Amino acid sequence: MLLRDVRVHTVDDARPTASAIGVLGGRVVGLDEEVVDLPARTVVEGQGAVVVPGFGDAHNHMAWFGQSLGEIDLSATTSLAGVEEAVARDAARLPADAWVVGSGYDDTVMGAHPDRSLLDRAGGGRPVWLKHRSGHMSAVSSEVLRRCGVLDGRAEEPEGGVVVRDGSGEPTGLLQERAQALVDDLVKPYPVEEVATALGRASEVYAAEGLTHVVEAGIGLGLLGRTPVEAAAYQVARDRGLLRTRVELMVAGDTLHRLRAHPADGIDVGLDLGLRTGFGDDRLRLGPMKIWLDGSLIGRTAALSEPFCDHGTAVFQDDPDVMRRLVVDAHRAGWRVAAHAIGDDAVELALDAFAEAARVHPRADVRHRVEHAGLVRPDQLARFGELGVVPVPQPRFLYAIGDTMAAAVGPRRVDWLYRHRSFLDAGLRVPGSSDRPVAPGAPLLGMQSMVERLSSGGVLLGADERVSAAQALRAYTLDEAWASHDEQTRGSLARGKLADLVLLDDDPLRVDADRIGAIGVLATLLAGAPVHDTGLFAGRDLPAPTTTPEGAQA
Repeated sequence: MLLRDVRVHTVDDARPTASAIGVLGGRVVGLDEEVVDLPARTVVEGQGAVVVPGFGDAHNHMAWFGQSLGEIDLSATTSLAGVEEAVARDAARLPADAWVVGSGYDDTVMGAHPDRSLLDRAGGGRPVWLKHRSGHMSAVSSEVLRRCGVLDGRAEEPEGGVVVRDGSGEPTGLLQERAQALVDDLVKPYPVEEVATALGRASEVYAAEGLTHVVEAGIGLGLLGRTPVEAAAYQVARDRGLLRTRVELMVAGDTLHRLRAHPADGIDVGLDLGLRTGFGDDRLRLGPMKIWLDGSLIGRTAALSEPFCDHGTAVFQDDPDVMRRLVVDAHRAGWRVAAHAIGDDAVELALDAFAEAARVHPRADVRHRVEHAGLVRPDQLARFGELGVVPVPQPRFLYAIGDTMAAAVGPRRVDWLYRHRSFLDAGLRVPGSSDRPVAPGAPLLGMQSMVERLSSGGVLLGADERVSAAQALRAYTLDEAWASHDEQTRGSLARGKLADLVLLDDDPLRVDADRIGAIGVLATLLAGAPVHDTGLFAGRDLPAPTTTPEGAQA
């Protein structure tokens, strides 16, 4: 295929721009004069569209997002009355014993969490389960608490979680952190078929936003896993051609267990068969091991070295020695480790654990990660570089929940939130990511927030952390690929690299910053095959957009 009459940003310093791209066998075979005079089976006129490498998201929850598309969407609800109305409306169409499930509510917008009396009234006595936008807490009805064994005292409060109670000791219906496992035990595991269908729904949205690679941030057991056999759901989705994106799977650290390998292997803890980071191919493979070290800023459960400035000092963190040992064990077993660390105390624990892991079992160019790196002190920046650790912040948090986070940490620490420029100045590479569905996941929205750093209330958060549009584009393309050790195969448009392309209706490097998120995606190509198209590639002789392995039944 020859794609011409386009404006290409290659994200390749050796050749930053082009006006034509040649594609053969799913790879870029040349630019401009290297290909324009060659015979092509298919010639596509881009009509001046802007072409960039396929976008990546280094931290998202694909299955969670896909399932949420079939639940009550509470993300735009601004009052408890609105929650009650939405729950009552959904309950009215369901059988008397059916679950009412919603997601995306934000207590900081509504002023409070919905309590169980509200949910009992709205749900008509049904089990009601509303998931907070952070994923770190849920509000449930009395029927759910009854089934969990909370009301009659049968249930033990899980370690690392809180069943919130009122002044008289009665549960309010709010479950924080690992207390949500009480509900999980009632509804999980989800069937593989259901999860695979959810992945297909999510993947369709992703392709329409220009995403060609995502990292699923936690499968299997643990806080966000859907089923202990979750990888099978991704394989089913791939076999059926439902996956329109390349996917790298983080495995929840809870799945690690003792192994009886030969002493010379040094693998005392791991997954069965010795599976580890890198198993799979460029369409679906195992990525890092996900290990949670704290909670969230929005839920006031992050591990901070100083108290929150508004309310509460609750810290969700297991025994630091246990967590540090888990990181070292995963490192020794051959995993890249993705440590969920939002507060600066949790970041310190992650960096200490990575330093110990490198000391006891040296490995070259591992690229361990700190997921979120939400509040990073100035004295911690250099350690990231010294240890070769990748920070993975979520820029759209600044807009979606920036005002809430600023209130939590106060004016003295607000410039430390979800840094970018400081990491670059420390010699680090910062991949783009969203944590979807906690925040909207469209990469162009994330790029806009990297450049503007504005909250939804119009407050500038950390002016010195702003970056250029070109740096934001690099974050969502080449630096996201680099974080996954893929910089030699994707992330920029150069000869030999995968032909993962996005065609846009405007130039993110030239429009005003407040317009970046509104740029339209005309088409998304995965290995040269359209997985989203508004008409440019209609009727063309191109490879089918399938991800079905050879010999499998679609």
